[in-house]
Amino acid sequence: MPSTAISAQGSTLQVGNGTGTAKTITGIAIGNPTILTITAHGFANGDVVSLAGLTGTGAATLNGQSVVVRNRTTNTIAFDIDTTGLTITAAGSATPVQWTTVGNFKTYSGFDGQPTELDVTNMSSTAKEFKLGLVDFGQLQLEFDQDNTDAGHVVLLAAFNSSLSKQFKLTLPNNNTATFAAFVRKFASNGGVDQIVKRQAELRITGAVTWA
Repeated sequence: MPSTAISAQGSTLQVGNGTGTAKTITGIAIGNPTILTITAHGFANGDVVSLAGLTGTGAATLNGQSVVVRNRTTNTIAFDIDTTGLTITAAGSATPVQWTTVGNFKTYSGFDGQPTELDVTNMSSTAKEFKLGLVDFGQLQLEFDQDNTDAGHVVLLAAFNSSLSKQFKLTLPNNNTATFAAFVRKFASNGGVDQIVKRQAELRITGAVTWA
């Protein structure tokens, strides 16, 4: 069987920076996933869009939500919110996060968290018993060659200084994407004799990572 291994070369990292043009939602298919019809939307898998203006008794489930685009076609997008049994009318809008690419991107490692072990041992137990708590997606370590004029570096530094979370999208060469929110917890600069000046950043992921 031929290998399906993915080369890391060509991967890109983008950070959310502002919003794009709102697109009109013209149809909705209730279920899990939920599917929206948005003619010629131009969104890509892994994009983040904010929903607004939907009506119906279940509309509050979606309005105000930022969702990650999956299984996109030219005129539809899907996302992982279960709307089964709800009544929602397609009359709203989807506004995308704008992405800024981080330049000189060299390495990444992480998504290294693990859930907490919850001790449920009691006096009737014959051995230690555990359940797992909420998933923790951990950190993402980044390295890139420093360029203080690069738009992506500027956004990361601003996020570090403000202590505010940002949306991130890692895109692999086969177009698999990992989308997540994170804080920039470290933004270091390293150099030495006969070396390139490098930045090392640490992202603390908050919430889930969505692969699309």
